Amino acid sequence: MNHAFTTSVPHLQTERLTLREYRREDFDVFADHLMNSESSAHLGSSDRQTAWRIFSSHAGLWLIHGAGWWAVENRQTGQLVGNVGAFFREDSTEMEMGWNTYQPFWGQGIANEAAAAVLKYAFETRREPKVRALIASANESSLRVAERLGMTYETETELYGKVIGSYTRERKR
Repeated sequence: MNHAFTTSVPHLQTERLTLREYRREDFDVFADHLMNSESSAHLGSSDRQTAWRIFSSHAGLWLIHGAGWWAVENRQTGQLVGNVGAFFREDSTEMEMGWNTYQPFWGQGIANEAAAAVLKYAFETRREPKVRALIASANESSLRVAERLGMTYETETELYGKVIGSYTRERKR
């Protein structure tokens, strides 16, 4: 069986980072992130089996919508440092963004840099009219990323039974 199947996931580069497709060898670090109660405090902790389902879903979004999640790696070391996404939920026509920095790399501006590259991609390449990010009010680091991206609070919504803020930014015309 040929395990080399890939779909077209655009590679994005920043000064320090490469945003690329998920790879099987990325899973252990991804799962560790979701199984750690501190690093997944705002996501909800997962066991390894659930982490696999999320990992596979992230990768599969590219096939369904032509948008999804990227693995984020350090350009100099090739080390996986987080993930970032621009994707659509099942019933939404509005692109949503999300970002995670793996715990050993917190405080280095990785989420800011990766999310800025994805926002630029969403607006300039995909020509999305608007993007949103769903962020829990206690998630101060993600709120700072959204603010740096120029996103503003729009409304309160519910996600998986939790009340959460929706932050948006529109493309400049």
